[in-house]
Amino acid sequence: MIKLKNISKRYTIGDVVTNALNDVSLDVADGEFAAVMGASGSGKSTLLNIIGCMDAPTDGDYFLDGRNVLKLSSGELSAIRNGKITFVFQNFALMEKYTAYENIELPLINRRLPLSQRRSRVKEAAARLGIEAQLRKLPKQMSGGQQQRVALARALASGADVILADEPTGALDKKTGIELMEIFKELNNGGKTVIIVTHDPAVAEYADRIITISDGRII
Repeated sequence: MIKLKNISKRYTIGDVVTNALNDVSLDVADGEFAAVMGASGSGKSTLLNIIGCMDAPTDGDYFLDGRNVLKLSSGELSAIRNGKITFVFQNFALMEKYTAYENIELPLINRRLPLSQRRSRVKEAAARLGIEAQLRKLPKQMSGGQQQRVALARALASGADVILADEPTGALDKKTGIELMEIFKELNNGGKTVIIVTHDPAVAEYADRIITISDGRII
């Protein structure tokens, strides 16, 4: 499903050039659960952002389902971000003034799905993650674990085939983190492709494959 060929990413600020990724090649199969490990600044989040079409490489090629992502229009890239790939972040990325229900529903509104379909998807995702009682609450009224479940419900409701997670347990206690990883494993067993960026070996152990990155290179 995902094929990166000789991907490099450079950031230039003034006269300073930073090489975030160096000649990275990587294949991720449909339905795989992969973990990307590395120290802070190793390039793992940059790699995830390129896979998620949130950033573009400086050099190399990225193929998604056989299509060269770098040759797609902005509209085609937006369609991928809205339907094919979804993100789960460490800081939950919830809208503070929106209820849990509204946070889960918002991407579906942006895709202009009918009200009945939106309602069905939100309720189904909330039930699967055990947060039905939280749907009318604002993020500040929920625990960190509940907020992360809402974020994951938002990803699940999108119907995306690929779930990308950047340090999803970083803001959670150990018990809640384990519960969340069990959910990721369950989603993967249900057919979702899951790629998680983490520095925690215990989190990486849930994956089928661990990819280690250092100084922008896969080692």
